[in-house]
Amino acid sequence: MLELLTDPQVWIAFATLTALELVLGIDNIIFIAILVDKLPPANREFARRVGLVLAMVMRIGLLLVLAWIVGLVAPLFSVFNQEISGRDLVLILGGLFLIWKSTTEVHQSLEGEHEQKSSAAKATLASVMLQIVLVDMVFSLDSIITAVGMVDDVRIMIAAVIASVLLMMLFAGPIGRFVSDHPTIKMLALAFLVVVGVVLVAEGFDHHVPKGYVYFAMAFSVGVEMLNIRMRKKAAKAVKLHPPHIPGD
Repeated sequence: MLELLTDPQVWIAFATLTALELVLGIDNIIFIAILVDKLPPANREFARRVGLVLAMVMRIGLLLVLAWIVGLVAPLFSVFNQEISGRDLVLILGGLFLIWKSTTEVHQSLEGEHEQKSSAAKATLASVMLQIVLVDMVFSLDSIITAVGMVDDVRIMIAAVIASVLLMMLFAGPIGRFVSDHPTIKMLALAFLVVVGVVLVAEGFDHHVPKGYVYFAMAFSVGVEMLNIRMRKKAAKAVKLHPPHIPGD
């Protein structure tokens, strides 16, 4: 154990894997933020933290059954000469669920305030947690398969997963509140989740799409929207300081 702690290569692998897990966890954080927004404010922080703890437990559990994960790569059946494995099936079903859920959220957002309130009233802590568990399972599988390809020592993988989830807990609250307070950012986040769902389905059919492109596009879109938000605030402040003159006043 002491040799592991004093080996520079171990620390490099740990830092790299922790950073990768954080990047791969962005879509998970966004999905949890959108789901918990439907709950009463008193329950949101609890649901957010439990959701991330479940993600960590699921990742560690998958790491402890690496032999089973390797077995998931074996083909189960073929569709149009395309071999589908257990991993492919999880990615396809998870991607379709993300597309369906995100599209439904977009529809509810466009329906207006009354529809959103009725939808929020129907959301229960149990239903939200169930959806978080389902998506955690998909994101965890994708994340662990990536980790297995980078590091050989399970102890390093578990340490990186725990560190990344603890860091995610620090950022999840502010990100969730920011998404909730800005409808345009929420719409961008939902669009991002639709794209992630499409990427998962494509990967399930062995069409690899580099996620770096998806994350860059999302970061660029958010950057532009941040400029728009700042510009709108500046314009509103200018109007407040110098209200328009109405003839006859």
